[in-house]
Amino acid sequence: MSRYDFASQRLFLDAPLDAGTTVPLDRDQANYLVNVLRMTPGAAVLVFNGRDGEWRAVLEGDRKRAALLVETQMREQAAPSNLDYLFAPLKQARLDYMVQKAVEMGAGRLRPVITRRTQVTRLNEDRLRANAIEAAEQCGILTIPAIEAPRPMADLLTGWEATDAGRRIIFCDEDETGADPVSVLRALPPTPLAVLIGPEGGFSPEERTLLKALPFVTAIALGPRILRADTAAVAALALVQAVAGDWREA
Repeated sequence: MSRYDFASQRLFLDAPLDAGTTVPLDRDQANYLVNVLRMTPGAAVLVFNGRDGEWRAVLEGDRKRAALLVETQMREQAAPSNLDYLFAPLKQARLDYMVQKAVEMGAGRLRPVITRRTQVTRLNEDRLRANAIEAAEQCGILTIPAIEAPRPMADLLTGWEATDAGRRIIFCDEDETGADPVSVLRALPPTPLAVLIGPEGGFSPEERTLLKALPFVTAIALGPRILRADTAAVAALALVQAVAGDWREA
């Protein structure tokens, strides 16, 4: 039996959840349930807020004053993933895709970094969060990943050992020609990880040299082909989760 109820509609609610609580729906949520999905009063919905687990709720009211009555907890809140995803922002449509896939693959924190060849330096953080919520709603995920403001990569690396001591960066390097990535990841001691994916055009030679000189960075290859940044994100996160992440616990 599946651990998740994929047959039921799931909805993220930014409100406390407990048995007997009534949560008013905003205009977009009410329109989606009542007008798009054609739900009627009494219809069941699974709801979560990233803090209180997953609950069964029922629709009340009409399209003008729709609300959800929270009834029964279906799943307890899971601990947030300890996997960070560091990425150079992309143009909008591909960035939307990349954020959604990173959430689906289990990233617990999204950390945009500005590299020398990054083409997009200003981000709509509300849109990033909306994409993260959409992915969580569709895939049975209970925790919405934290989303940080963009930072220059050099600044992030300079302060890494002060703010992220013990977390190792897995640097996905298109020019890496060393051992196969599975062997490299298996040889690492157990430690929190961060996966770093660069921009279109890759890292500059200076950035690559800097990264490889740092004691908390491990470079891996992602196969013999050059991947687009959004494809590399899926490939790298799948590889890390399978070898050193939570796929081993599934």
